[in-house]
Amino acid sequence: MSAAPERREEILATAAEVFAAQGYRATTVRRIADEAGMLAGSLYYHFDSKESMLDEILSGFLNDLWGRYDAVLAADLGPRETVEALVTESFREIDRHRAAVAIYQKEAKHLKAQPRFVYLADSQVKFEKAWLGTLERGVAERAFRADLDVRLTYRFLRDTVWVAASWYRPGGQHSPEEIARQYLSMVLEGITLRE
Repeated sequence: MSAAPERREEILATAAEVFAAQGYRATTVRRIADEAGMLAGSLYYHFDSKESMLDEILSGFLNDLWGRYDAVLAADLGPRETVEALVTESFREIDRHRAAVAIYQKEAKHLKAQPRFVYLADSQVKFEKAWLGTLERGVAERAFRADLDVRLTYRFLRDTVWVAASWYRPGGQHSPEEIARQYLSMVLEGITLRE
């Protein structure tokens, strides 16, 4: 019985990779089972449905993300330091949950309308509030430019960070922290040479 939780995690990791590569709707239980090296019927010993696997993958990712984001937001950092910490934690989450991030990007829009996945819409609202609040505070405290369009800046930061899940591979040339540092340098300092 002690191997069951480990096997369950292996199956979830396999399912996440298949969902990320093929899309949720195009993925069959048989395909997940084949990739996991088991019979399709045996998969039901661990999960009652493909939807349950997806739910566990996405909720696990978001619970981890919010645990880390909430710690950053509670740390009472300045606006710039908060942005830096949120970006760094985002890249760490991409490192830990790359497939789940890819699934979220592809599937969240239509999933959040389903009762089982209402937490996706709630998380999106909370995410936007955290980022916009930090950026607005930065403008008010003069840490960021007064002419900053905070909504546009939020969208730019969100999209440039999270799209990295499409190319990032754990264990690659750069650590999540190094990628975050490079992104932050471009966002906060620009790419032009200063005289």
